[in-house]
Amino acid sequence: MNISNNLPKGKAGGYLALGITSIVWGTTWVASKIAVTDMPALQMASIRQFFGGSSFVLFFLFYKKIGFPTRQQFGWLLMMAVLMFVMANGLSTWSLNYIPTGLSALIGALYPLSVVVIEMFFFKNRNLNAITFVGLLLGLTGIGIVFYESAFQHHPEGFLFGVLLSVIAMLSWSVGTIFIVRNKLNMNPYYATGWQMLIGSVMLFIISHLFQPVIPLQEITARSWLAITYLVLAGSLLAFVAFIYSMKKLPAALSSLYAYINPLVAMVTAAIVLGEKLTMNILWGAIVTLVGVFLVNYSIKKNREKVIVEPEL
Repeated sequence: MNISNNLPKGKAGGYLALGITSIVWGTTWVASKIAVTDMPALQMASIRQFFGGSSFVLFFLFYKKIGFPTRQQFGWLLMMAVLMFVMANGLSTWSLNYIPTGLSALIGALYPLSVVVIEMFFFKNRNLNAITFVGLLLGLTGIGIVFYESAFQHHPEGFLFGVLLSVIAMLSWSVGTIFIVRNKLNMNPYYATGWQMLIGSVMLFIISHLFQPVIPLQEITARSWLAITYLVLAGSLLAFVAFIYSMKKLPAALSSLYAYINPLVAMVTAAIVLGEKLTMNILWGAIVTLVGVFLVNYSIKKNREKVIVEPEL
């Protein structure tokens, strides 16, 4: 957890940490796709979250000497585990069985748009401006371009089911984000994340055994274990440390740029490593979508001074 000590000091270290965060969290989508090729998706998500969550929890319990959560905190953690790690992370991982990696990553990046829509309709939030609506329009237009490009391609069985899983995952992250903003808890956010991952792993373990055929641990392929190892060490540990460091060293507007780079990294990496189709129309559609998401996020931060955290797969 002291990886940040090895980074250059000052803004140079912040930019390096931002680069690490952007690349690693972008490539975790591809690692997840590789892992679920040889094993059930929910079982993989359970294993990944167990090791990642355990690492955080043990670090804060025994190194930082932070006590166990209270009953009230545990209830909050349980709710967030369901929304952020069972529904959001679990379903987005499952969606990779049916849809391209880049598409799943791009749908996941849409969550700030759905946050605005949910708050507008369910919480009667009218504190929006022209930038917000331009961002919403661009986001929807970009997604339309991506879907139009792939509309005439032959899709494998279950494509629409995969899109549905990805959309539900994105909406779950949106609801979780709203819940965090409206129900703050006096608890270290990264310690809380560890508990959420650990609780989510137990719930996913049960769900995977109920609804998906699971395989014995000894039958998990070396390729899947390598992918899981990368997801835990790089995705859940290294990238989180780098993200924290970049937040400390860079302005919020700069440190949050990783959220718009991740989907592009996922698309390009998937095209190179997995041979997924990446045309100029898909790339431009993704860029238009992310510009829209950026504008929505910018308007939210300007009006309410909130920072929304990007989902990590």
